[in-house]
Amino acid sequence: MINAKRWKEKTQQLKLDTYALYLACKHPGVPWYAKLLVALVVGYALSPIDFIPDFIPILGYLDDLIIIPAGIALSLKMIPKEVWAECRGKARLEFSSGKQKNWVASFIIILVWLLVVFSVVLFLRAR
Repeated sequence: MINAKRWKEKTQQLKLDTYALYLACKHPGVPWYAKLLVALVVGYALSPIDFIPDFIPILGYLDDLIIIPAGIALSLKMIPKEVWAECRGKARLEFSSGKQKNWVASFIIILVWLLVVFSVVLFLRAR
């Protein structure tokens, strides 16, 4: 039986680490190749598009449970420890104050979905 409280804590930690990675991606002390990997991991975590769609039972969420934590773990090996500690501290502070909302990222995700829907409609009308 899965402990709901532990599951919620793990989920919150994953959100915190993802946001800390976003902050690390903007930090000048992180090498370019680490920034590239971090951008891919954060982009995948925030993207509505998955390798395996979420509507497929179990497998749909399994890719998120494997790919995102593996990407975070690999990213952490590339980020200097002092930079990671700083970014994680900032993420905790912003999460506790509720300032972590990024309207630009939300806008981009909504825009991507609108483009996908528009493309599907155009495709169906052409047939």
